[in-house]
Amino acid sequence: MADLKLFYAPGACSLASHIALEEAGAEFEAVRIDTAAGEQRSAAYLRINPKGRVPALAVGETVITENPAILRYVSQRFPESVLWPSTLLEDARCAEWLAFLGSGVHPVYAHVRRPERYATGDAAKADVVETARRSTRELFEMIEARLAERPGAWALGERYSVADPYLFVFWQWGAGAALGYDMASDFPAWSDHARRMLARPAVARVLAREGLTIPTP
Repeated sequence: MADLKLFYAPGACSLASHIALEEAGAEFEAVRIDTAAGEQRSAAYLRINPKGRVPALAVGETVITENPAILRYVSQRFPESVLWPSTLLEDARCAEWLAFLGSGVHPVYAHVRRPERYATGDAAKADVVETARRSTRELFEMIEARLAERPGAWALGERYSVADPYLFVFWQWGAGAALGYDMASDFPAWSDHARRMLARPAVARVLAREGLTIPTP
């Protein structure tokens, strides 16, 4: 029996960890958390992750939370998957991507999706959303510029890594209803990255498991 159990919500940031586990060839159980119904705030789930968020990765009796930590764990537990770079500089670059996406981009996007966490009153919440949308686009433009430096490459260059599924999460959010960006037109290098992600068998399996349909850009 697998000692790994991933708690995820379809299309959430947990998609990155879900893809990484699949890419690594790990034997794991995927447990869906219905965030729309508030299951992440249930007593049962809060015993697993008191933060009330996904992802959470149970490793036997221990639980790891936060995408960067889970992605690092998966890549180190399954070194044959070569999902984490081996050189010192690339190691730093991979950590840089994960930190930027997890602590830079995601919190700004959260202001678009969940303005009620940051403001009260309709006018104040509308201001939060408008400001966050502008800031999110600026961050997306930074990602586009970085990827455009090396057309056809992955986040770290020629080698695929755990940074790539994390980038894919934000690309599909950009195309979603909350932002509604024309990703193919406005972010062509990033959309090329997404096309290559969608062509990967592990990604296709995870999307099917989560019940997600993401059109090829």
